[in-house]
Amino acid sequence: MKLARLQQLTTIGVSTLALLWAWLAWRSGHPTWGLVGAGLLLGGYAVVLALEFWFLRLAHGDDPTPRATWPQLLQAWWAEVKAAPMVFCWRQPFFSQRWPDLLPAAITAELPTASTTSSPAPRRRRGVLLIHGFVCNRGVWNRWLARLHAQQTPVVAVNLEPVFGSMDDHVRIIDEAVLQLEKATGLPPVVVAHSMGGLVLRRWWAEQQGQGRIHHVITIGTPHAGTWLARFALTRHSRQMRQHSQWLATLEAREPLQRRAQMTCFYSHCDNIVFPPATATLKGADNRHLPGVAHVQMADHPEPWHELQRRLLTEPSAVFQA
Repeated sequence: MKLARLQQLTTIGVSTLALLWAWLAWRSGHPTWGLVGAGLLLGGYAVVLALEFWFLRLAHGDDPTPRATWPQLLQAWWAEVKAAPMVFCWRQPFFSQRWPDLLPAAITAELPTASTTSSPAPRRRRGVLLIHGFVCNRGVWNRWLARLHAQQTPVVAVNLEPVFGSMDDHVRIIDEAVLQLEKATGLPPVVVAHSMGGLVLRRWWAEQQGQGRIHHVITIGTPHAGTWLARFALTRHSRQMRQHSQWLATLEAREPLQRRAQMTCFYSHCDNIVFPPATATLKGADNRHLPGVAHVQMADHPEPWHELQRRLLTEPSAVFQA
């Protein structure tokens, strides 16, 4: 089943159940129980998020990243409470196709140059590949897609399906997307990947012999060294993301280390999914800490957007609002 359809059914089902419970309790003369039950059904995920932040605090250990304070964790938890339903109950289930891929035959733009004696020559815009994470689809990128469309920047946002398979199954999807952007622009794209998407990109990249197919990679909360939370995993994807997994060890052994100079890795000490925090970094990459930012919230943070603009070598004409 497509993830969008699954999340549609989940969202509608839980909302209907909450309304039914509240109505039955009201009819039975117990309105308080109706409100409590509906609140638990609709807001119980906040308790799950709180447990994730608690685990994050406990598992920090000797990680070199500064330990998050309790006020930072509380603020990040509240931001994630607000962000999660917007992504998982709105954008992804109902609006994942709101912004289609943009692949014109040729998009040209005047890029700024150092010359002041003549007008800059038109050049093709470099394309962008957006890769989502675990239990997500391309709808997580809707705010990015809106701005990239406004800039007329070629962009492809993939859906990694089947949802609960192996990350190895997605290599073909990435290859096709990169090829589309190469044909549309004549240039290697910039890749932006959230969470598990960064590992899928690295898995595809390990198959490439040359250096020329990717201009730069930006990962956001990617468990490059696995995540403590994956020890509770049941699916193939998430088992591969366990710390010290054989899958991760094999991937690292196949990668040319010099490629990491083409990577910028954003991570946070308040990431409630990928922790301890340094597991989202890579030796040799440009690792950038986003203090106080939670996992889903990180995908809409302005700093990765501004880094993308810099890597595209264009003026940041569409200002990203957090």
